[in-house]
Amino acid sequence: MTISLNWLKEIIDIPYTIEELDYTLTMLGLEVEKIHKSGNEFQGFVIGKVLTKEKHPDADKLSVCQVFDGKEERQIICGAPNVDAGQTIVVALPGAKVPHGGFEIAKRKIRGIESHGMICSQAELGIGEDSGGIWILPDNATVGMTLAQYLGLDDTIIEIGITPNRADCLSHIGIAREIAARTGGTLRIPSTQLTEDSTLTINTDITIELHNPT
Repeated sequence: MTISLNWLKEIIDIPYTIEELDYTLTMLGLEVEKIHKSGNEFQGFVIGKVLTKEKHPDADKLSVCQVFDGKEERQIICGAPNVDAGQTIVVALPGAKVPHGGFEIAKRKIRGIESHGMICSQAELGIGEDSGGIWILPDNATVGMTLAQYLGLDDTIIEIGITPNRADCLSHIGIAREIAARTGGTLRIPSTQLTEDSTLTINTDITIELHNPT
């Protein structure tokens, strides 16, 4: 059973460190097999803003961009045809490893001008197939936020070995219920509402035809 710590916290308050939660779940008969962070493949990737764009003086297809990464302004040489000032983009900082290709970003000179990072496309990030230009984000994306946070991947994943007699724990709510029993906390079970349409019957959407009724 794979559990998202972020989702679990939406259902029950957890007054434990991750190590304490590991121990508590195991003592409740829910053996924790593995704990790992998600979004690790996007370490060193942040949301940035292109402040200015100038033509590279020694390369027709390159642009010299000044980019703000949430902490500082940095110069990045970009070869994408769609890069422009004012765009919100994904920046790979020096030291980051690009998921598609596996190469590490480093400060280096490109045609005599220093570049301190890379502006990324979806294909380079491994989250899409568009390699024709950089990934332009909505203007309301928060500059300085990590890419893992932006994608909702900044999470801790807990893998639990559920025994056959504990089918009640095959859900986040089931695990949260066990924690609530230990801590005395209050469950916040998501509300659901189903609207029945009396005009629909089984024959409305499904028809069965027997081709060989023997």
